[in-house]
Amino acid sequence: MRMLLRMPRWTRTLVPKDFLLGPCMNYNCPKQLQILASPCEKCCCLAPPPKISDLMNDKDLLDSLRLKLDPNHCTIKNWKNFASRWGMSYDELTLLEHRTQGSLSHSPTQEFLLRYNQKTVTELTELCRIYQRIDVLRLLQSWIEKDWPSRWQGEPNISAA
Repeated sequence: MRMLLRMPRWTRTLVPKDFLLGPCMNYNCPKQLQILASPCEKCCCLAPPPKISDLMNDKDLLDSLRLKLDPNHCTIKNWKNFASRWGMSYDELTLLEHRTQGSLSHSPTQEFLLRYNQKTVTELTELCRIYQRIDVLRLLQSWIEKDWPSRWQGEPNISAA
């Protein structure tokens, strides 16, 4: 779904609704970026697409991803399939699996995500679609819609430091 932004007639453009956020923390945001017919008529800025490094700062989300992707099951795609798809070799997969085996503080999913932390969460959701991991896909989509906007606006980017 797309929404029309209030701009001069000759510059009107369509912006995906997914990229429009709630009220800005930045009050210097141009009036042209206000949403047409918005109930609160407050300024809305475009959020950058979150990277995996951004979701790594959310412990609850990371724990949920670990619970869903760490287990090894013959019929359910897990972190190994995701990592392999992004280019990790069989030897790297085996080494990572052995290094994290039996560890309560490290998980293969966490290590895989750390390795590919500059990829976007959207790329990760594509893997979920490919491997039909709807449970993980829903978890990530919920995080993008509910948690990412407030984290992006309200928290400093720890991974950039």
